[in-house]
Amino acid sequence: MQTVKNVLFIMSDQLRWDYLSCYGHPVLQTPNIDRLAARGVRFDAAYVQSAVCVPSRMSYYTGRYVTSHGASWNYVPLSIVQQTFGDFMAAREREVALAGKTHVIPDYRGIERVGLDPATGQGAHFRRGGFVELDRYDGHAVPGPESGYADYLRANGYVGDDPWNQYVVGALDEAGNFASGWLLRNAHLPARVAKEHSETAYMTDCAINYIGEKGEQPWILHLSYIKPHWPMMAPDPYHALYRDADTGPIVGTAKPEHEPHPVLDAYRRAHEDCLSHSKEEVVRHVRPTYMGLVKELDDQIGRLMAELERMDRLKDTMIVFCSDHGDFLGDHGLGEKELFYEQAVRVPLIIYDPRAEADATRGTAEKRFVESIDVLPTMLDALGVPVPEHIIEGRALTPLLHGAAVDDWRDCVFSELDYSFRDARRLLGRSPDECHAWMVRTARWKYVHYKGLRPQLFDLQADPLELEDLGADARYEQVRAEMHARLADWQLNLKWRTGIDNASVERGTEGWKNIDMKIGVW
Repeated sequence: MQTVKNVLFIMSDQLRWDYLSCYGHPVLQTPNIDRLAARGVRFDAAYVQSAVCVPSRMSYYTGRYVTSHGASWNYVPLSIVQQTFGDFMAAREREVALAGKTHVIPDYRGIERVGLDPATGQGAHFRRGGFVELDRYDGHAVPGPESGYADYLRANGYVGDDPWNQYVVGALDEAGNFASGWLLRNAHLPARVAKEHSETAYMTDCAINYIGEKGEQPWILHLSYIKPHWPMMAPDPYHALYRDADTGPIVGTAKPEHEPHPVLDAYRRAHEDCLSHSKEEVVRHVRPTYMGLVKELDDQIGRLMAELERMDRLKDTMIVFCSDHGDFLGDHGLGEKELFYEQAVRVPLIIYDPRAEADATRGTAEKRFVESIDVLPTMLDALGVPVPEHIIEGRALTPLLHGAAVDDWRDCVFSELDYSFRDARRLLGRSPDECHAWMVRTARWKYVHYKGLRPQLFDLQADPLELEDLGADARYEQVRAEMHARLADWQLNLKWRTGIDNASVERGTEGWKNIDMKIGVW
C-alpha cells in the first residue's frame, strides 16, 4: 500500500459535533467542512477521552487513555516519559510542525531531573510536547513570546500594550465605551479586530505560508485553531450573522422527581459558567456568537483548502479534522464542558485519505465507535510508521477508511474526568484523590462511575437526551453491574509495559537459557 506524503492535522477547540451542517445542524451552514467530508469519511460516533482541553489533547497526541498518560486536567504536566506524535516522527527524522494551540503543560521537574535545559535542545523538545512550534498560541491569555500574534497585530495598526484584550476580545458598546469579550453580556458586539486579522485568520495564514515554503518537500502540520472556544466575541460580520436566527432547542434538566447526581448538582451550583448558562436569555445571547465563530472557522478552512488545491497537495496529503471536546451551551443547565453528556464528549471527526484504497468510502458516514486515541495510529500508519502496539492504545482507522472488513471492532467507548481542580469538589467536601470519574458508552447504555458516589446510567435508546438518570433505580441494578464490569475489564487491559516492545519480549522469553545460566536445576 502506498503511504501518504503529508499530513494536515486540524483541531478546533470546543466545537460541538452537531454544530456543522454535514452533521445535521439545521441553520448553521459549513460548506467547506462539508466538502471535506464529501472527499473523505465522516465519523458519526467519535468520542474524546476527556471533555477537558489538556487531557483530551494529550490523548490525541499520545494515542493513550487519560489514566495511561496521566495529564488529567488543565494544570497537569505531560510526563516526559510519554511519547507524542512529534516523538514518534522525530525518531524517523521528520518534524511535526505546530501552528496554534497544544495546551501541553511542560514537565519541568522531569526535564530538570534528567539534567536537560528546558530552553534548548532535547529539553525544549520535551517542553513543547515534541512539536516544532511555528507559532504557538493557546488562546486563553495574552499571546506570549512563543507567538508572533501580538507583534502581527501591532504591525497592522492595533496599537497598545495588550492588543489581544484591547481588539481581538475587545469591542465598543453602543455608547462607544470599551466592552470586554470576557463578559458574556458583550457577545453580540463585534470585536475591534478586522476578520482578516483575527486569531482564526492568522493561524490559517501561518499554515498556508508553511505549506507553501515546503514546496515539494514532505511535511506534517498540526493546525490547531482556538475557536470557537471563549472568550465569546467574533469579528464583523460573524458577530451578527446568526443574531436573529433560530439557535435551536435547549436540552432541559431532568424531571423534577429525579434527584440530580451530586456532582452534576455541584457543577450547577458552584460554577459561574453553569449559573450563567442556566438562564435562557444568556444562552440565546451567546449561541449566535458561537455559531458565527464556527462559520468563520469554516470560511478559513475553505481558504486553506483552496490553497491546497492550487498547490496540488490534495493528491498526497491526509487531512484530519476534529475537535478536542464540545460545549454545553446551556444544555442540561450547564456551560462549558467536562461532564459526560453527548454535547461534551462526542466530537466531529472527518478524515480525508488521498490514496486510491479510500475511493470506495468517499463521502460516506461511518457509524461505528471511534475514539480520539485512534487518530495518532491512523496518521502513523498512513505515513508508513509502524504503530508501537505496546504503547498506543488506539486503533488505526485505516480499515474503516478503506472499506475493509473488520470483525472485531470495538462496541463501546471510554472517557474520564478529574474534577479535583473545580469548586464542585469543595462543595461536595471531597479530597483531590476522590474526584475521578469514568464513562463507558455502548450503543444503548451510558454508565458513569464516580469514585465514592453513586453512578449515573442512561438508556440512550429510550432517552437519547439523557434526561432520566437511572443510576439509583433498583430495576437497573444488573445493567449497572454489567457496565461496571466493562469499565473494570478496560482498566485491566491498559498498556503498562511501555519500555519494551512485544517483539523484544518474544525474543527475550527464557533468554537466560541462551547464556548457559542454570536456574533451579537439580
